[in-house]
Amino acid sequence: MIDTTNFKKGLCLVYRDEPCIIVDYTVSTPTARGGNTIFKTKLRNLKTGQLYNDAIRSGEKFGDVDLERHNASYLYSDGSRWYFMDDESFEQFDLGAEDMGGDELYITDGLEGMQAMLIDGIVVSIQLPLTVGLEVVECDPSIKGATAQAQLKPAVCSTGLRVQVPAYVEIGTRIRVDTRDAHFVEREK
Repeated sequence: MIDTTNFKKGLCLVYRDEPCIIVDYTVSTPTARGGNTIFKTKLRNLKTGQLYNDAIRSGEKFGDVDLERHNASYLYSDGSRWYFMDDESFEQFDLGAEDMGGDELYITDGLEGMQAMLIDGIVVSIQLPLTVGLEVVECDPSIKGATAQAQLKPAVCSTGLRVQVPAYVEIGTRIRVDTRDAHFVEREK
């Protein structure tokens, strides 16, 4: 059984009698006496792609999903579908934008560490590595010595992902981005 204290992005659980994955969540603690901690969650149904935005009280328990994970490789995209290969069976499969849920903005050629998530032998989703390397293709120029504090500026990566980056990042720089919340991790070496 999965307790609310174990919630994290990418966790699969049985919600409303359907297999779901946690896309995002926030925790709030009411100040009133006897108030339970509330987990405001965004869950995606792995079979239908439907999104649920629900508040779940702490202490609730959920069942585990019978889920298989296979290493996968990205092959190509035709703009509306993304094609992958299961590295264990060498079978090809594709996912649409509704199945990707925004993860397509992290996928580049040669990306390693992806896993296909299968339920009953059917691929329902893809799990990305924790960080990916992307190239910055658009950002404001940096101004040296403009401030004593660290400043962030918006940047657009080669896949179209928008990220807040430090002022020293320039166009053409390769950066590592966290796939859980799209934040800048470091400059690639």
